[in-house]
Amino acid sequence: MLTHTPPETAPRPAPAPSPARTEAAQTLEAEFSALMGQIQRLVAETATRLSPGLMPGDYKVFTAIVRAGSVTATALADELLMDKGQISRILRGLQEHGLIDRTPDPADARVSLVTPTAVGLAKLDAARHPHQHSLIDALELWDVEDIRTLTRLLHALRTATPPTAP
Repeated sequence: MLTHTPPETAPRPAPAPSPARTEAAQTLEAEFSALMGQIQRLVAETATRLSPGLMPGDYKVFTAIVRAGSVTATALADELLMDKGQISRILRGLQEHGLIDRTPDPADARVSLVTPTAVGLAKLDAARHPHQHSLIDALELWDVEDIRTLTRLLHALRTATPPTAP
């Protein structure tokens, strides 16, 4: 016996944004683009200071290792949304630069734990030093509540959730 299944209803398209919302979003996108350019330049400069010839992507992997303290290559690939082969090549280069060590994972000897070396941590501190306080300096004249509001709004934007009241 055949049963009647109602036809699927197509989702309603979202209403068109107002011109003011579109203009505001485009202006925000332009500011983000300019900010990302500044950040990319800063990362490239810091990577070069950390170890001449180090690429910005390698720096990103190294700082993720530093934040984690000890991590597997698979966990890094998952966190950074990178291919395991690419992570493996970067780790090999970081190890050649003396920035990381690899040791067997006590929980699974087939897996290596990646940790920053003391030399790597010292070089990172030195490489970051010229820009250490640049964000704090840039926000020097801001009211602390404005900084908290910006942080709250950026979090809402990043997580695609409506902003919450402070």
